[in-house]
Amino acid sequence: MTQLRPLSLLAACLLLGACASQTPKSAPPAAATSIAPSAEAPVRDDAGVTAQPAAAGVAAPDALPATAVTAAAPSDQASADASGSSSGAPTAAEDDFDALYGPTTPQAGGNGAPAQPGAPAYDPWERYNRGMHRFNMAVDRGVARPLATAYTKVVPSPARLGVTNFFDNLGTPLTMVNQLLQGHPVYAVQSLGRFVMNSTLGVAGLFDPASAAGIPRRSEDFGQTLGAWGWRNSRYFELPLFGPRTVRDTVGLGGDIPLSWVRQVDDGGARFALQGLQLVDTRSQLMSLDSLRDQAPDEYALTRDAWMQRRNYQIVRDLRSHREKNTELPDYLREDKDSTVPVDAMPIPQWIR
Repeated sequence: MTQLRPLSLLAACLLLGACASQTPKSAPPAAATSIAPSAEAPVRDDAGVTAQPAAAGVAAPDALPATAVTAAAPSDQASADASGSSSGAPTAAEDDFDALYGPTTPQAGGNGAPAQPGAPAYDPWERYNRGMHRFNMAVDRGVARPLATAYTKVVPSPARLGVTNFFDNLGTPLTMVNQLLQGHPVYAVQSLGRFVMNSTLGVAGLFDPASAAGIPRRSEDFGQTLGAWGWRNSRYFELPLFGPRTVRDTVGLGGDIPLSWVRQVDDGGARFALQGLQLVDTRSQLMSLDSLRDQAPDEYALTRDAWMQRRNYQIVRDLRSHREKNTELPDYLREDKDSTVPVDAMPIPQWIR
């Protein structure tokens, strides 16, 4: 019976989605939010935070500056001159662009239909998702953000870094298992070595000697594994408190929860304290993105599109099965800027554990 308990949570989440799907399906908006690459160099403010181009959070093309539109849609002639020949294999830069902003050539969609270039996020449950997003944002602004603000003011930066390293290290076994399931044994061995080194030389993960030794940090979950197995396209689905997900990632929670480190903590008080600390630590890492979200004309569309593009990049990267650096990605797509609440930090009821 205990093996079936995690499925109860998934069934409840999917029931919410099923109820939402009963509402009339509205046509997608004429202009979805587009996070277009900009030809301009990123600008850093006084705090050292990279400011994103205005096009990152706008919901309609008429709000885009002319320079951003021009950068997002170069002419066919310019593309032909730059490429020289359309018969050659795609370059690494073209692969990266396709991974982030969608394919520029027709590809099969989830039901065998060709994917349309620049198609909006698959969000047929938008009415439900917007309502849930408003609820999550109310919780964030009323609870999570004030706690994270106080945390960054009271706790010094070296101590916060140690907390981040500690929870990252606890999530390494989950990454290692999913790397094996995805058929990446070399990555799994690297993650194992990273976990052993940080758990010993790094004093239970408070320090990160593995990165200094050149062992890369990767993050994988069962939702990414399902994507690598072939479930590429999935509708957007925002969960209460968990935040942005897809139906695929919601199903993936059934594989993540049994491997969560919280299952190894028997004391309820200690478990609650650790989960609360992880939530505050995760939220504090996203403080630099608050101004971007607050100034967006459509915060929901910005969150959805940025999260879906980042998720698509993660899955495509897994499928390509080779190491890629993401230092040139926008801040909201980088590995250390994940806005998804980790499953370890969620207050999972005792009957599920």
